[in-house]
Amino acid sequence: MLSRLFRIFSKDLAIDLGTANTLIYLEGKGIILKEPSVVAVKEDGRYKKVLAVGEEAKKMLGKTPGTIKAVRPLREGVIADFEVTEAMIRYFIQKVHNRSYLVKPRIIVSVPSGTTQVERRAVKESAESAGAREVYLIEEPMAAAIGAGLPITEPVASMVVDIGGGTTEVALISLGGIVISHSIKVAGDKLDEAIVQYVKRRYNLLIGEATAEQVKINIGDVLPEEPYATMEIKGRDLISGVPKTIVISSKEIQEAIREPIDLIVQAIKKVLEEAPPELSADLVDRGIMLTGGGALLKNLDKLIAQETGLPVRIAEDPLICVALGAGKALDNLDKLKDVMLVV
Repeated sequence: MLSRLFRIFSKDLAIDLGTANTLIYLEGKGIILKEPSVVAVKEDGRYKKVLAVGEEAKKMLGKTPGTIKAVRPLREGVIADFEVTEAMIRYFIQKVHNRSYLVKPRIIVSVPSGTTQVERRAVKESAESAGAREVYLIEEPMAAAIGAGLPITEPVASMVVDIGGGTTEVALISLGGIVISHSIKVAGDKLDEAIVQYVKRRYNLLIGEATAEQVKINIGDVLPEEPYATMEIKGRDLISGVPKTIVISSKEIQEAIREPIDLIVQAIKKVLEEAPPELSADLVDRGIMLTGGGALLKNLDKLIAQETGLPVRIAEDPLICVALGAGKALDNLDKLKDVMLVV
């Protein structure tokens, strides 16, 4: 009786639990929530009190007093703080169900392909503790491929490169399964860190990760051409200790992010080198699909095409591919149950 009641009140959810952002797909509605994976916590001895989640908490990053911490409970695609992750998932579930407590949805959560069984169990238990009736896990590159509209169940090669906040997932998919995959902990966050370090080294200026992210979005370019785009940034001068403003160019950003970009290209080449010859032949025509926020980095598709000699396409809406794919898997659970992970 109670389980029937839960079913009536609960619409099933698909969650793209990302290092940078969490997206939620609601059954019958599509993607209805996209918020930063950030939680503001007040620590009182051993007890943690959640003050804000998502957009509201992100505004507090780097600006909180000593007693309050704005934390990102996921690092490099895995749970770094179990308790805070659980609180964040619970908050998002209730937010999409209008704060109803009679909610026990079935949930599909996407996880990086390189996660261990222990890390997967942690994600599953977090979702269960947050109020899920049943929890399924799907690998991020598989969800990204479904969301990008690739024919994953057919006997042809589909290659997807999903560049998120914490991880880059490269996978070759055929007949509803991942043939080869490679997951590296180099993605959007590492690009931001590289920009922070470059500005510190070159200008003796300390900037925050939020500023670095804005620089990456606004003038980040892996193949910049003259006249180079420029941007004014503010930070703290490490020598005088006072605030200072400098102007930085897209050419400098290319130099700053060269190393992490090279690692992403190497990961793509590694999967191509290991591909069976029949699937390699398919890729000559079908090429590579880019998804995730990193796919929006200017000219990254051109650079990968130059390095691999294959056609490279960017998904229609790369930021939502994983959530959309997990949602489609949720809507077609009977047909796509085989692509779920067993934990």
